[in-house]
This record gives sequence, C-alpha cells and structure tokens, in this order.
Amino acid sequence: MTTRKLAVLAAALAALAVPAAASASSTETLSQAAVFTLTNSAAGNGVATFARNEDGTLVYTGTVSSGGLGTGANLGSQGAIALDPDGHTLFAVNAGSDSISEFAVTNSGVSLVTTFASNGALPISLTLHGRLLYVLNAGSKSISGFRVDAGAVTPIAGSTQPLLGTNPAEVAFSPRGTQLVVTEKSSNTLDTYAVDGAGRAGAPVSSPSAGGTPFGFAFDQRGRAFVSEAAGSASSYTVDDSGAGVISGAVATNQGAPCWLVVTRNGRFAYTANAGGSSISGFAIAPDGSLALLDPSGATASLPAGSHPLDEAVSGNGRFLYVLADGRHTIAGYRIGEDGSLSPLGEVGALPAGALGLASS
Repeated sequence: MTTRKLAVLAAALAALAVPAAASASSTETLSQAAVFTLTNSAAGNGVATFARNEDGTLVYTGTVSSGGLGTGANLGSQGAIALDPDGHTLFAVNAGSDSISEFAVTNSGVSLVTTFASNGALPISLTLHGRLLYVLNAGSKSISGFRVDAGAVTPIAGSTQPLLGTNPAEVAFSPRGTQLVVTEKSSNTLDTYAVDGAGRAGAPVSSPSAGGTPFGFAFDQRGRAFVSEAAGSASSYTVDDSGAGVISGAVATNQGAPCWLVVTRNGRFAYTANAGGSSISGFAIAPDGSLALLDPSGATASLPAGSHPLDEAVSGNGRFLYVLADGRHTIAGYRIGEDGSLSPLGEVGALPAGALGLASS
C-alpha cells in the first residue's frame, strides 16, 4: 500500500472511531496496554493499534503497513496475529501474499521490522513460544517453524509437517512449548505434534473432536486445551505427545456458531464468541478442567444484532475481554468480574471490512 493510501486509511479510521476517551493512560505504554488487529486488506495489509486506558476503554492510535497483502475476507481462523508475552514483538499473517510480518512495539508506537515468506500457501494462524514461531499454512495444508533471534527470522530445517485433517482453523503451542495443536473443522479432528529440543515438530497424531467443527482454542497454564466448536459447543482436553484426550465433551453454548475461544489469565474462565448469536458465552473451568456454562442461556454478554463477533483477546492484566465485532467493524470491550460476568465498556472502530485477528498486551 502506498504512503498516501495508508495516510487516507489512518485518517478515515480516526474520523470514524467511536470515542472511547480523550487520551490513553499515561502510566502504561503500548507494550503494556494495547489491543492489535489486522486490517486484512487485499490492497495492502496492516496492523491497527488501540491504546488501552486504565478503565479498559480503547483509543485508536494508528495503522502500520505490513508490507504484504490480505484477502479482504474472513480466513475462518483464530490467531492471525500473535504477540509475545512481553508485548514488544508482534507477528501477523499476510494471507494474500503468503508471508508473515514482524513488528516492533515500543513506547512511541508500532513499526515494521521485516516481512518474510511463510514457507507455504495461505497462512492463517500463528503461535509463539520463546524464540519459536510456527505458522499454519491452510493452502498447502501444513505447519512450518521459524527461529527468531534478535530480529532475524530463520526457517527451522525439518520443521514443516503436513496436516492430517481438512479445513484447519488454528495452530497453538502448549504452555511448555512441547506440543503444537491444530484444529481441523471439516474432519472434526485435532492434530497434535510433539516438538523436540531443536524446535522441530514431529509427525502429527490425529484425535477426534468431542464436538462438531472444532475451531478456535486456547490453553490454560496447566496445559489443558479448551476448544470452541462451531456446531454449538465447547470442549476441554488433556494434551501430550500421544494426542488429545477429552475432559469435558461438547458442552452446549445454546448460542449460534461459537467459533472463537479465549481463557482468562487466571485460568478460571473461558469465553466463546458466538458469530451466529451476536453473543459471548462464559464458562467456569473446574479444577479438573471440565467446563460449565456461567449462564443457562449461554449469553454471558449480548452484542447488537448483526455484530457477528469473531476473534477475542484478554488483556495482559487479566481484567478486560475484547471482541472483534465483524458486522459492526468495531472492537467491543468488557470488564471481567470476579464471578466471570462481563460488564460492557463500549465499542471503538471503525475497522475496514475483512479485519480479523486480535491480540492484547
């Protein structure tokens, strides 16, 4: 995208943004308090940044070109952008140009570091663990690994592995970085890859999903995976080198198309974004990893009709939940209560059509 087009996009976003507050918090930097999403524009991809105020509301601060292309359409995935735990490095997929972009996040803003080939076709999801980065290339039906050292990104020899199922949605590391998991929507399976000390993924193991159309998922710090199922449920699993074992099978959300899922920082709650229900379903996570709805209706929070909520992110301090409202081209914010309840903080936008992915420091 040209400099002029970027300037026009930034100006348009700023002009259309729903006011959230006059200024961002003066006590936290972008790497400590921000939300990031991907414009996914076919004319030139970019990362849009929103600074977080102390009360959880957001302020749009700008969009930075990725040096690659998006598709302008939903990728049917979770994890299109990935932020390292310290909040200083961000990676994003360029699904329209088969590449990945690395960004530096500093006190003064977000800047592009480099753009490199994804080692496959149609990258849709990313995951980080330490200096390891893995990408899910849906077009080539594979995952591939990279090592990140002082800004240099190098492919890991022997790390590219095939998928065992069909229509993938997400790749993610387990908390210790010893396994990778991929959800496969059409085959209703989970692929598990053991990761060796050199960062190489081994041959995959396929496990059946407890519910239909496994989509987005997240791990808790104990290494258990919590998976949303677009057919209408969420499940939990143990994960090791032998595959995924069901803990809590197909707990119905009673809401339409729960496709995206996050787990709170303290591991007590999980939330699905229900694209077909304009709602968010909250789950309590028991000590054994089993799931139970917080609200019998499944609607812990409701968005305006047609919101079509997609990606979610929990703030680094664990106090706030953010949801990308695709139908309204905004980001909706919520305060997470001690009991898992969600209190709305308003929306901020407007984002271009096709925006996807969400990460928060």
